[in-house]
Amino acid sequence: MADEQELAEIQRRHWQDTYTAHPGMYGERPSAPATWAADVFRAAGARDVLELGAGHGRDALYFAREGFTVQATDFSAIGLEQLEEAARTQDVDDRVSTAVHDVRDPLPLADASVDGVFAHMLLCMALSTKEIHAAVGEIRRVLRPGGVLVYTVRHTGDAHYGAGTAHGDDIYEHGGFAVHFFDRALVDDLADGWTLDDVHAFEEGDLPRRLWRVTQTVPR
Repeated sequence: MADEQELAEIQRRHWQDTYTAHPGMYGERPSAPATWAADVFRAAGARDVLELGAGHGRDALYFAREGFTVQATDFSAIGLEQLEEAARTQDVDDRVSTAVHDVRDPLPLADASVDGVFAHMLLCMALSTKEIHAAVGEIRRVLRPGGVLVYTVRHTGDAHYGAGTAHGDDIYEHGGFAVHFFDRALVDDLADGWTLDDVHAFEEGDLPRRLWRVTQTVPR
């Protein structure tokens, strides 16, 4: 596998360049997983939500419009600047805070300090299996008992799996974007010690990308 730090920095620069060239590239409408997550968070009594890999903020802003207090993180400062500007325009900036953060690093949050965590295609970035486990461990640490994690990942049934530039550890690169494709065993491993509520297969985009939406809860 390519040096993890080198690959991470290449991906950071690629995302910075992408957000610069294509502001608001995903549009303003929330993703389908975000609308699902909002209902799940609300049913669980969540008030504050942490979004990891928020990008320019279409989902974080949706959560804020739905009444949640949102902490949005991403390793792209440019994406978060676009999020902040949109939050002011939509008059939800009082419910949104941002922080530049690499998911490989510990979360700058206290133990048991958030009700819900959302991560749309963040865990299937150019992360090693070890880094993914560490990230989910950090998510577990900051969630309160009864807190819910909703995440999505591209899986090994995706058309891009096994094609493009191979970096090892089920990571393949297409068009400059490196993706760690999940098999079901990894999903189950990441749910160890949690309640695994739902694993839902869906498709998104033009390829189409094939993903799982995973919902799991910290036992009370």
